[in-house]
Order: sequence, then C-alpha cells, then structure tokens
Amino acid sequence: MVKQRAELTFKENIKKGRHGWVRLTPAYSVKLVYDILESNGNARHVLDPFSGTGTTGLACAELGINATLVDINPFLIWLAGVKTAQYSYADLIQTTRYANVIVAAVKTEKRSSTAWTPPIHKIHRWWSTERLLILAEIYQRLREIETTNPVRNLLLIAFCRLLIEWSNAAFNHQSMSFKQSEQTLFDETAMMTSAYVENVSKVVRAASKQIAGEVRIIESDSRSLAVPTSTLYDCVITSPPYSNRMSYIRELRPYMYWLGYLREAREAGELDWKAIGGTWGVATSRLATWISQNVFQSDSLDKLVSAVATESQVLANYIHKYMDDMFMHFCNLKAHLEDDATLHYIVGNSKFYETVIPVEQLYAEMMSSVGFTDVQIERIRKRNSKKELYEYLVSARN
Repeated sequence: MVKQRAELTFKENIKKGRHGWVRLTPAYSVKLVYDILESNGNARHVLDPFSGTGTTGLACAELGINATLVDINPFLIWLAGVKTAQYSYADLIQTTRYANVIVAAVKTEKRSSTAWTPPIHKIHRWWSTERLLILAEIYQRLREIETTNPVRNLLLIAFCRLLIEWSNAAFNHQSMSFKQSEQTLFDETAMMTSAYVENVSKVVRAASKQIAGEVRIIESDSRSLAVPTSTLYDCVITSPPYSNRMSYIRELRPYMYWLGYLREAREAGELDWKAIGGTWGVATSRLATWISQNVFQSDSLDKLVSAVATESQVLANYIHKYMDDMFMHFCNLKAHLEDDATLHYIVGNSKFYETVIPVEQLYAEMMSSVGFTDVQIERIRKRNSKKELYEYLVSARN
C-alpha cells in the first residue's frame, strides 16, 4: 500500500534551511531531488523547466552540481535567485544590523498615516487592521534603507515569512482558506517586530551555509524553453503544475502584491493564463472559447476529454489545453539535452467528476511520442485528497 509520506511533500522542506524560507504548499520535497540525484550519480548540469521555488536548483547547488532553472513567474525567479545566491559575512552582519534598525524605528517612532499597503482584494481577510498597519510600517522602513541587493533580499525573505505567519490564511488543505480574525490583548507591535527579528536570524543562519554549485535562472515559457542553445543538459528534474485546476497564483498573491510583482487582480489572471494549468480569473473565462489545435493527438486523451465534456466543456478544455501545452514542452525540450540524458517528472493525477485523468500515463505517452526511451512510471505517494489521487515519478531517457 502506498502511503501519504509527508517527507515527500513541502513539509520536508520547512526544516531544511533555505528550502524552508518561503512556504508554497504545492512545492515538492527536496528529499525527492536528493534521491533522484543519488540514482544519477554522474549528473553534471541539471535543468528544471518548472522551477517554482527553486527546490531542484538549490538541492543541486548544495551537492556541487550546476543547474539551470526556468519559470514564467517573475516572483518565483526572484525567490529562486535569493535562495541560491552566495552571501558574504559582511552581507549577513549588515542584514542583522538593519533588521534591528527597522524594528527600533517601528517601535519608537510615530506610526505613519501614509504607509503603503498593497491593493489586495478584501485585504482584511488576510490581516486585521492592526497587523496590516504594523506590516506596512516594517515594509516602509525596509524599503527606505540604503543597502546592497543581497542584504535587502534577505530582509525581504524574512518579511515574506512574517506576513504569512501573522495572516489569517489557513493552509489546512491543498489550497487555502481564511480563519476568523482574533482580537488580542497583547501588544502586537512588540510581538510582530520580535517575530521579524527572529525570522531574520533564521534566514541569516541558513544563508551563512555556502553552496558549491552554480545556478542560472531564466524567466521563460517552458513550452518554448528559451534557454541558451550552447548548453546541453544531462539530467532534467522537475515538477510541472498538476492538472487539477489549483492556481499557484492564489497562494503566491500576498508575496507578489507586497513586493510589487502584482498591482491589480487582472495581472494575476493574465500570468495564470500564460502558465501551464493556470485557472485564476481571466484564465478560466478564456477556457470557454479555447479551441485545441490538436497539438497532442491521442485516442486515450480524446476519450477522457469527451467524458469530462458531458459534465463541463470548460473543464474538458482545461484538460485538453494542459496536455497540449505539456506536449509542446516535451517537443522543445529534446533539443536541449545531451545524448542519454535522463528525465524525471514528479506529477500527480487528477479527477474531474467521475473521470480520473491518468496524467502519469499521458506523460509517458507524450515522452514516447517525442522519441524518449525507457519510459517508466513509479507511484511514490498517496495525496491528501480524493482516494484515487497519487503522486508519480515519470522517468525516461533521451
């Protein structure tokens, strides 16, 4: 029997230094990456075309292996860059010193009536009025400090941790919900500033550990995979978005709004539409009129799409578009790989109404169709949702 195995989820990353800096529930486990790298003992340059929070790249760099990361989301590009950067002793000392400067100013100076807050829809679902104002004060002083990018980036990572820890967001299922705001009799300014300093301390401690491998990070669409043609990769380790209509944008929104990567709701929908499997806002409405160009021709996919279409044409289009997009990715991937390169895709299946979508089998079919060989499927864990849903490792060779 295949178990849920929490060590193969994002929960494993929380206690792993830089890997646990910023929470993203769909993130896959660093343990999986270590295990794959161990089974590919001669990997020299790894490609992750759906790099997300940078788990693969950081794991490679920790082991002295070079990696190239690709993602379409600019915030995730920034995050992966901060997680895989090298920091000097002076950077770490300055980060700690400036954190104390920020906190002292928030505690002692008169609260500003003009401190900026992000234009998040129904923002008080996320934070109470008091907590929002404290966050705004901390962020304003953080932005006013004149320092180098490495120091500012570490301060921002600690701020990202703080804004989630003190939010009303509840991460008790595959996405998220909101808890009821609670009144407190305690001085929240003292508590939140203390929590910020503690977060800075944790970030600095993790950043002090040097990493040996070089990581290159590219903002690009993985369907076209605009990476330098001069580099060929001998190993691919990645986890694409799952075909389950769960928007990654939803959980990233607080970070992206505070740090300026989003300014209005429509931008979130536009980014989700560009991403594979995106479903936020306008991305869902556009699916209603989307027409497949039959990029991936498959009798098994056609039957699945037809079955879902009896319940919802929009969801049928969603599944079809997801598979077309992934097929374009596999077609463009091949030109960037060395002969005998290995591929490792961590992915979950999905279910729409009564139809189970065997994503792992469709991946295997696409890989074989493109010309990859020795395609294998390994069921690795049970997911915390419907009884039919599992996570798989789909592997192949160029």
